[in-house]
Amino acid sequence: MGVLTKKPKTFEVQFSDPNKSAFSGGDKVAGQVIVEVAEVVQISAVKLLGIGCAKVDYNKGKMHCRDEIEYLKYEEVLHLDHQPTDADGSITLRPENRYEFMFGFELPQSGCLVSSYVGKFGSVRYYVKAVIEKSGHQYAECKRYFEVDEPIDVNTQEFMAPVTGAKQKKVTCMFIPDGSVSVAARIGRKGYCEGEDICIDAQFENSCSRIIVPKAAIIAKHIYRANGRTKEFHEKLTSVRGDHIISGMCDVWQGRVLRVAKLKPTILGCDIIHVDYCLRIYLHIPGSEKLILDLPLVIGTIPYNGMNSRTSSMSSQDGSGTSSTCVSLPSSPPSYSEISRDDHIESSFIPLLDDYDEDDSPIFMRIHALPPPPAYTEQN
Repeated sequence: MGVLTKKPKTFEVQFSDPNKSAFSGGDKVAGQVIVEVAEVVQISAVKLLGIGCAKVDYNKGKMHCRDEIEYLKYEEVLHLDHQPTDADGSITLRPENRYEFMFGFELPQSGCLVSSYVGKFGSVRYYVKAVIEKSGHQYAECKRYFEVDEPIDVNTQEFMAPVTGAKQKKVTCMFIPDGSVSVAARIGRKGYCEGEDICIDAQFENSCSRIIVPKAAIIAKHIYRANGRTKEFHEKLTSVRGDHIISGMCDVWQGRVLRVAKLKPTILGCDIIHVDYCLRIYLHIPGSEKLILDLPLVIGTIPYNGMNSRTSSMSSQDGSGTSSTCVSLPSSPPSYSEISRDDHIESSFIPLLDDYDEDDSPIFMRIHALPPPPAYTEQN
C-alpha cells in the first residue's frame, strides 16, 4: 500500500448551487468535496466542518482588545457511496478515479445568525472546511467561504414610519454673536434597500453673515466591542450637495434624491459588532463647526413593496432645490444716495465656501474698493 507523500492533486469544496450568492437562517448548505490523487494512498477519514464566527481585534491605547462569538459549528464524517473500506475502516484512493464526498446541513433558524461582514477591526465569516485525515492525523485541508444575509424587511411598520428632525446653531466670530443657522428635514421612511432612492425634504435658514452650503450623505457607523472597551469607525458613503446660501436667505429641498448604493445590511443582534447607518444632513459654515443633523436609517434585504403611496409620490418629485428669502423685503428699492459708505465691508476678504469636508479652511473672495454709486432720479 502506498505511503501518502504528495498532496492531493485535487482537493476542493463545491456547493450544489454555485449561483447562490447568499444563505439565510434555515437554508440548507449542500455540495460535495472533490478529491483526486496522484498515487495510490490510504486515508482514515474525510471530515467536513461548518463554521461561523464573529471576531473583533483592535488596539485601544496600550490595551489589545480581542473577542469572538460562535454562530455556527457543525461537523460530520463524509462517506463514499458504493466504496468499500478496508478492515480497519480506512479508504484506498486510486489516481485513475475522481472521488466525490457528498455533504449537506441546515443553518440555524433565522434570528440565530448574523449577516456576513468584513470591517476594519472585525468580521463575521462563515465557511465550510474539509479535512483529510491519515492515521488519525490531519494531512490536508481546504476551505470554501459563503455569505449569510439575515433578512431585514423594510416594509415592517417600524421601518415604514417617517423620520424627521431639526437643529439650530448659533454662530460666533471671535466670541461675538454672528446670527444663527438651522436645518429641518424629513424622509418618508426609515428602511431602505440597495438601489432605492431616499427623497429628502429639508429647509435650511441662514441668518449669519457667512455663505453656507447644505449637504447630505449616508454615513455607516461601525462599532466594535471587546474587553469592556468600544471602538467606533465612521465611513462617509454616497452624498449630495445643494447651492450656496448667502446671508439672510434660505434654501428648500423638495424630494432631493440620494440613491442607496450597494451596502451591506444593517447588522443587528451581535454583541461585539454593530453596523448602523444614518442620513447625515449638514451645513458647512466657513470658520465654524458644521451643523449636523443625523436621521437614522436601516439598510435591509427585502425591498420596499410600493404600498405606501405617499413615499412613492415623493420619489417622482424633482430633486432640485429652490431658494427663497427669509427676511421681509422693502416695497421699493432704496435710493443709491441713501447707502452709507460706512456700510461697506471693511475687510478686503469675505468667506465664500469650503467644499472640502476633511480639513476646514475657508476660501476667501477678494473685494476691491467700489466706486461711489451714481446718482439717479426717478422718472414718471
